[in-house]
Amino acid sequence: MQYEHLQSLSDRFPVIDPNENELINSAEELFEMMQKLDLFLVDEVHEVSFYADDFHGKGTAFGETFDMNEITAAHRSYPQDTLVKVTNIDNGKEVVVRINDRGPYVDGRDMDLSKAAFQEIAPIGTGVINAKFQRLGDKDQIDLCSNQKRKYQRRITRNVRFHRGVPHQFNVGEKLWLGSIKWFVVRGITYPDGTFMRFQDFISPEERFYFSPSIVGDYKFIIGTKEGRQREFRMTVNSCPKI
Repeated sequence: MQYEHLQSLSDRFPVIDPNENELINSAEELFEMMQKLDLFLVDEVHEVSFYADDFHGKGTAFGETFDMNEITAAHRSYPQDTLVKVTNIDNGKEVVVRINDRGPYVDGRDMDLSKAAFQEIAPIGTGVINAKFQRLGDKDQIDLCSNQKRKYQRRITRNVRFHRGVPHQFNVGEKLWLGSIKWFVVRGITYPDGTFMRFQDFISPEERFYFSPSIVGDYKFIIGTKEGRQREFRMTVNSCPKI
């Protein structure tokens, strides 16, 4: 892209008011601009293909091992672990993929799906399809059952908060992490079958508490401050496709 292309792009994707000369001064303003751009881009049509056997077992641009049987994709600019809904415009079929590689390196092509992802929306013999993209967000921020942004419970007390928190909805087998700039204590967790597991685990600001739910249902976390105040957090765990 050259400088002379900027005006036509600005006219096509009016995410910035041309009458304002102010710079973006915060992450919130940048995020708002990206959301506006995504609304325009969702109607763009892209050329999509797939890659499989020749790359199976080899490293991706992000250091992962490419597995053609997983639901992933390569894109030139989306950040690693971005979830993107890809819709085949010929049949309306959709698949949500996780970006784990860079590419494709073919003129006119915008995304390469893994073999498994491509087969979700088109016969493998098709080779190349036209599709629309909808960027959903980072995989840790999206609920895989609803494809909606996760909502988190962040506050233990008014002065003690998690960096991210306990989500209202989660997926079985995923790894949950909890951290804070202040000490907190995981007192215990009640499982959906009624089993209570006591921890009394004191977590410092340099540490993280990790938990992977093994069964579906409602979990209750008892978490408090080191001074003794505590709160109950509830989390519903579902079984949804892993990406």
